[in-house]
Amino acid sequence: MSTDLRPTTPEQFAAMAARLRAREGYVEPAAFGIGIANIADADGSVLDTWFGAYSLNENFGSAAILADVLGHLDGSATYELDEDLLRELMHRFAPMIDDGQRHPNVEVLAALAGISHETPDHSRRNQVPLLPVQRKAVVTFIADLAEPPVGASDVYLRLHLLSGCKVQPHGANLDGIFGLLANVVWTSLGPCDVASFDQVRSGLMASAQPCTVFGVDKFPRLVDYLIPAGVRIADADRVRLGAHLAEGTTVMHEGFVNFNAGTLGPAMVEGRISAGVVVGANSDIGGSASIMGVLSGGGKEVISIGEKCLLGANAGIGISLGDRCVVEAGLYVTAGTLVQLPDGTRVKASQLSGSNDLLFRRNSVSGAVEVLPRSGAWAEGLNAALHAN
Repeated sequence: MSTDLRPTTPEQFAAMAARLRAREGYVEPAAFGIGIANIADADGSVLDTWFGAYSLNENFGSAAILADVLGHLDGSATYELDEDLLRELMHRFAPMIDDGQRHPNVEVLAALAGISHETPDHSRRNQVPLLPVQRKAVVTFIADLAEPPVGASDVYLRLHLLSGCKVQPHGANLDGIFGLLANVVWTSLGPCDVASFDQVRSGLMASAQPCTVFGVDKFPRLVDYLIPAGVRIADADRVRLGAHLAEGTTVMHEGFVNFNAGTLGPAMVEGRISAGVVVGANSDIGGSASIMGVLSGGGKEVISIGEKCLLGANAGIGISLGDRCVVEAGLYVTAGTLVQLPDGTRVKASQLSGSNDLLFRRNSVSGAVEVLPRSGAWAEGLNAALHAN
């Protein structure tokens, strides 16, 4: 670590960053984040990581300074920040403090530096109150988003990039994430490892300390980590961290959006957007409607819905829709569904996957699933005022 780099002016800071970016052996990361990891006392496993600042192909000077202080040159890795490292980083970033501009990386580092001064008992200063969990300030570097993640904090950074709309669904490799993420008891007091929670609950009950368990899962709620710009989420429990919600998206109470899935523009979501599914701008997923995902044996084909589509209430699809398509309420169209064309011939729905301007309906007399060409948009798409979030 270079200990003599203590800039006092913006010009000195810029020169230092340029030198560090050009140093021998250093490879700039594709992404990096600064945040807090919650670590289980029982086994040292990472329960979650919140990134207060995260960057993708930007802020290269800040990345170089962090890497120099932490001794990082190349690859994907996560480093803990102790008091000395935080102090050194604050010296390096000194010209950026109180300069009248927002610097998220510096702001988060300053907040993390405050953790060290919360209690006089240094052995417990990072302890999460009432839970057997330690808080650790961390920096995570990702060398290449096309490569699989190497640890839990790496996964969490990718999930932040998705929910922060830095990358679109399928824009980051998530292979192997279930083996890297811990199963966690998500509570109103914070995350806790499953094995320790019964003992924790006993202590909480005895002391009349209220604690709500939101769920036991590998993925937390999105809103506990960040709030995407310009969206509405009626029920926070139904949107996982890693969901991509574009500005103008409304997720109603019965809507659900999984990780690595979501919307690319304004959308109404009253049904289920499963893992891997992408919904185009100005489309409506009706109440209790379902879209097949790619988990649990669902195959590798990514299901997508184009722009200005309507998936009716209680409908479902297992094929992709192009633009301006409508699926009648209550109709489920899978890849193997036999669909009758206007000329009377029947084909599997998979042969129509991704086509534009189609109406799928069930003939109420014969029961046959039919597809018809259509023109125009359903009521000209979404209500613009409703989605001006």
